[in-house]
Amino acid sequence: QVQLVESGGGLVQPGGSLRLSCTASGHIFSINAMGWYRQTPGKQRELVATSGGSTNYADSVKGRFTISRDNAKNTVYLQMNDLKPEDTAVYYCNALLRYTYNLGPVNYWGKGTLVTVSS
Repeated sequence: QVQLVESGGGLVQPGGSLRLSCTASGHIFSINAMGWYRQTPGKQRELVATSGGSTNYADSVKGRFTISRDNAKNTVYLQMNDLKPEDTAVYYCNALLRYTYNLGPVNYWGKGTLVTVSS
């Protein structure tokens, strides 16, 4: 079994910063990519940032958010600066990984962490 556990969400004022963390644990052979998505009520889950062979960001967060990984710890981080009310959402960690060498990569999701940007 593989688990993704997020942490670091909370309430922050506009212009503030938060750092999200997500660690993958369990039987993991290799990780192809890790990333962050977010979702608000009534809307589809959207990509925030991913880190694999390349790094990708949603246009709405470019220049404000930074994704990084610690491969030794199977952990991905999302540093969020200059937060805006429209960044309020549940943030989900995602990992595309192999749990054995002879099977293709599988997508895993964390349970999500709530980020609220409000004064």
